[in-house]
Amino acid sequence: MRSFLISIVLLSGAFFADAQQRARDYGIRPGVMTPGKWNAITDVPGVRVGHTTLVKGDSIRTGVTAILPYEGNIFQQKVPAAIYTGNGFGKLAGTTQVQELGNLETPVILTNTLGVATGMNALIDYTLRQKGNENVQSVNGVVGETNDGWLNDIRGQHVSKQDVLDAIGKADTGAVKEGCVGAGTGTVCFGFKGGIGTSSRKLPASLGGYTVGVLVQTNFGGVLEIDGVPVGKELGKFSFSDQLLNNVDGSCMIVVATDAPIDARNLQRLAKRAFMGLAQTGGIASNGSGDYVIAFSTAAGNRVPHNSTAPVQTLSFLHNDAMSPLFMGAIEATEEAIINSLLMATSTKGYRGHSVEALPADKLIALFKKFNRL
Repeated sequence: MRSFLISIVLLSGAFFADAQQRARDYGIRPGVMTPGKWNAITDVPGVRVGHTTLVKGDSIRTGVTAILPYEGNIFQQKVPAAIYTGNGFGKLAGTTQVQELGNLETPVILTNTLGVATGMNALIDYTLRQKGNENVQSVNGVVGETNDGWLNDIRGQHVSKQDVLDAIGKADTGAVKEGCVGAGTGTVCFGFKGGIGTSSRKLPASLGGYTVGVLVQTNFGGVLEIDGVPVGKELGKFSFSDQLLNNVDGSCMIVVATDAPIDARNLQRLAKRAFMGLAQTGGIASNGSGDYVIAFSTAAGNRVPHNSTAPVQTLSFLHNDAMSPLFMGAIEATEEAIINSLLMATSTKGYRGHSVEALPADKLIALFKKFNRL
């Protein structure tokens, strides 16, 4: 009898684990373009992602996510980059130099609001220690954040420099962990448990064959819509209703990578379109939500050397007319990344006993059947 009960428990646990699936595992396929192999930002050649997840006691629910454009010394061989501010109520460090020079010289770090300074210090240490940077005296790190103070003891400032360095050190290609990991450990999105999500789109050869990949840290509000289905409205859980556990503020960080050879000007145009993907899901960029897009190109031929004896650098960039397919890819990948962040997250209890439920997959599937979308 005891072994029978144990079997039931194990089967139940297995069913619960299987319930955490990505959008496409449920038959939800936003957009019309084709994802890459991993349907992740790491489908862009060279891009690496690493997490440090901090879950301790009943109050620490936070972490760090690191995104590297490629493996190597990014400071010495910078990549074209741009930043788009959807709503500026946030603490995205390193923006002005990226906007001024149009390039990125460190990994991108995502963490919680009060961990930004720690993230900057860690990026400085990381960069100064790299071989070839022995004479470096200025580092422009890029660190983004969302406020996870509902589930996490944010005032305790539990993220350490080593946590950031560990996330960078663990960064790898291939499949990316999503949901309640890294910088998404303590986040809330549309009143449900948010987190880290990712997706990609691969252009056909006739349009260049380029890849656009997106990673998001979701912690914002609005009226959730998934692939056209009014989920928030149907479930009666949306901003300014009585069903939300906290308000709509919190922020969203969006990181867009591509191997297309585009300059900072067109990267900013690409970043603007990614923000349209957030709107597709029903996000409203509320007053207290810091919503930013960081976009970069990994095209090896267009890297910017830190030191050069040549006063002129010859680069090749896509024509403006060739940008539209990338725009579409960024919109679709951002939308799906946000959906994945919700579906891969698990119900979480944390600081002061606050708890946030995960988006119920069974109710979601029922809605998709109701609207004939599966």
